[in-house]
Amino acid sequence: MTVKTGLENLYQHPKTHLKNYRLGLLCNPSSVDRQLVHARMIINQLYPGQLKTLYSPQHGFYAEKQDNMIESCDLVDPHLNIPVFSLYGETRVPTRNMFDAIDFLIIDLPDVGTRVYTFSTTVSYCLEAAKKYDKKVLLLDRPNPVGGMLVEGNVLHPDCHSFVGRFPVPMRHGLTMGELALLYNEYFGIGCDLEIIPLKGWRRNMLFKDTGLYWVAPSPNLPTPDSALVYPGQVIWEGTNVSEGRGTTQPFEFFGAPFIEPEKILKFLGNHNLPGAILREVTFEPTANKWKGEICRGFQIHVTDHKRYRPYETSLRLLQAVILVYKNEFEWKLPPYEYEFKKHPIDLIIGDKSLRQSLESGMELDQLKWVWDENLEKFLTIRQNVLLYA
Repeated sequence: MTVKTGLENLYQHPKTHLKNYRLGLLCNPSSVDRQLVHARMIINQLYPGQLKTLYSPQHGFYAEKQDNMIESCDLVDPHLNIPVFSLYGETRVPTRNMFDAIDFLIIDLPDVGTRVYTFSTTVSYCLEAAKKYDKKVLLLDRPNPVGGMLVEGNVLHPDCHSFVGRFPVPMRHGLTMGELALLYNEYFGIGCDLEIIPLKGWRRNMLFKDTGLYWVAPSPNLPTPDSALVYPGQVIWEGTNVSEGRGTTQPFEFFGAPFIEPEKILKFLGNHNLPGAILREVTFEPTANKWKGEICRGFQIHVTDHKRYRPYETSLRLLQAVILVYKNEFEWKLPPYEYEFKKHPIDLIIGDKSLRQSLESGMELDQLKWVWDENLEKFLTIRQNVLLYA
């Protein structure tokens, strides 16, 4: 089935009420149509001379920045000769000066279905700035690449608010960027003038491969839909001294460290199988990030059945195995992480410091899931009110 993005729907059915408004666009290289034409070129064609400013999220306007807390600078777009303001540079919150030149902010960014992916936080800051500076927002929706059916994980605890999690949302939220924006705007009190241009033809059970769209990496370490599929779990390794595969050709699919012996992890897991996935032993040498230039042993996660696979639960189980098998070698990564200089990075990522402590104590994962189910049920009830697609 062919899915049409919000950008393509806008192109086919231009919004006449945008005429004569000064426009801004929050985008990055993945903001393209099915012919891989960029959103800024399409909007400039629809509304000649009205596009005044561009904005870029983490990883930069060209998605060239590799890692966390690697800032990008403001620049000038060489095609349209208009300014590009970085929202991951000197500030992550749009200033009045950044919004002075526009009346309408258009947003065309993907989300990857995971609370910690910072694009949705940037969108939330833009919604707040639009409310503060009396601007209107038009969001062009895009598919959730890991589907919109399954929701997984603990809801973010208030003590763990950060740039990788602002609102009480579970790790895998099952929403599109448009639905997330509605959730932030209507249920978490932002209240800006927001309009969504929806997808056409998208169904909640679709993975990205089902959409008929080309994958353009939204950030350097999500090069394929397969890397996005494991990301809602594998991102937790960022809070540890275990490599999440950055600096390899398959980030987040690979994980490991020099001290890991895969056979010991498999023995520890025992009868705890990993539904919908197979672990394949690998040896790799990162060219960047953790363990650069050192031989790491670990695994690649191969997803065999996405309907049964639970990325967050799978990676938590693997993390607990590494913690308990390698008590002397395993370490939590120390701050800073995403502009938080005191709290453990892992607490910000998994969203609850008590969960870290429970993993260290060896508490069974089934018990942990029972603890977080009550708040997850509350989230699922709220979520029903912002679903745009059957």
